[in-house]
Amino acid sequence: MTDHDWAGALAEIKRGTEEILLEAELIEKLKTGRPLRIKAGFDPTAPDLHLGHTVLINKLRQLQQMGHEVLFLIGDFTGMIGDPTGKSATRPPLSKEQVAENAKTYQQQIFKILDPARTRIVFNSEWMGQMSAADLIGLASRQTVARMMERDDFSKRYTAQQPIAIHEFLYPLIQGYDSVALKADVELGGTDQKFNLLMGRELQKQWGQPTQTVITLPLLEGLDGVNKMSKSLGNYIGIAEAADEQFGKIMSISDELMWRYYELLSFRPLADIAGLRQQMAEGRNPRDIKFELGVELVERFHGEGAGAEARNRFIARFAKSEIPEDLPEFTLDEGQTVPQVLKTIGLVDSTSEAYRHIAAGAVKLNGQPVREKTDAISAGSHIIQVGKRRMARLNVTKNT
Repeated sequence: MTDHDWAGALAEIKRGTEEILLEAELIEKLKTGRPLRIKAGFDPTAPDLHLGHTVLINKLRQLQQMGHEVLFLIGDFTGMIGDPTGKSATRPPLSKEQVAENAKTYQQQIFKILDPARTRIVFNSEWMGQMSAADLIGLASRQTVARMMERDDFSKRYTAQQPIAIHEFLYPLIQGYDSVALKADVELGGTDQKFNLLMGRELQKQWGQPTQTVITLPLLEGLDGVNKMSKSLGNYIGIAEAADEQFGKIMSISDELMWRYYELLSFRPLADIAGLRQQMAEGRNPRDIKFELGVELVERFHGEGAGAEARNRFIARFAKSEIPEDLPEFTLDEGQTVPQVLKTIGLVDSTSEAYRHIAAGAVKLNGQPVREKTDAISAGSHIIQVGKRRMARLNVTKNT
């Protein structure tokens, strides 16, 4: 590979990444011109993938297009342990049956993005299931308790006198050993996975293998614009959701968060995104720019034309004939829940009345039914309604 070729490839790889450890090693690997073995692991702890997962999957797609081989690791063995990363308590282990069922749906969903011809799906039970008790003890001997306690979430739990189960120490060791078993050249993961990813480098060194390059990617904020996208928090957009549901959720994000989604999720060139920012600065309605994002993402998961159709249905629901121009308008600080807002602006008489309307499916935010009464409304412009007649426009400002 010529200097120009590897330099161009490196620039593309660095787009949207947080850190490359070590960049010099990656350059040497790219210079060889051989296809690299790119590893990324996913524990099938929930049945559906969401847009937060696709930040990493999109990077895998980009590396595939450069000619590299993707090792999509489904952690059916580690999934039964439960990743302790970022957890303040021991996670309940999943049954083998639950993990197997979730793994099936992952395989169906990832090929909406990845090229099946350049993707090898592997399960870490293939090698971990063959390990004897003696082998596992040998793996555990490779690291010390002191090293494990360097991990931030373990040390916080220990200081707070919260229990840490012994099997949780095995998780980073097994994830690291996966890299040994696969002879990975590169491993991708979220910024919260840095400890586990570096463990792979350490164990490869102990097994006499070349060490993998670690690439960390940022965590995508969910619809609330604050917390990491998570199904358990209800702030997610599932890649298997219906087109209208996906489009409506994308339209509900704040104008500020929209640029974060463009940066981490869009396949458009950075120059195009910069052009959209300039258009908004010159007065273009941010809603129309968000339309473009919604169309792109919906079409990625539902096929050509599906995004435009979802946009047209969204517009039809909010056509002038349906929404009066003289809607009452309110400016509020972010952080209030839907019931609180409904009571504050007078669309209901009490929060208990709001709860009843939500339970009945009569409350909508930007055309989408509100399902969780505890969800806070994010910063941005919104239409909120109760039934067909009670309606208001909200301008929710971000707390500073």
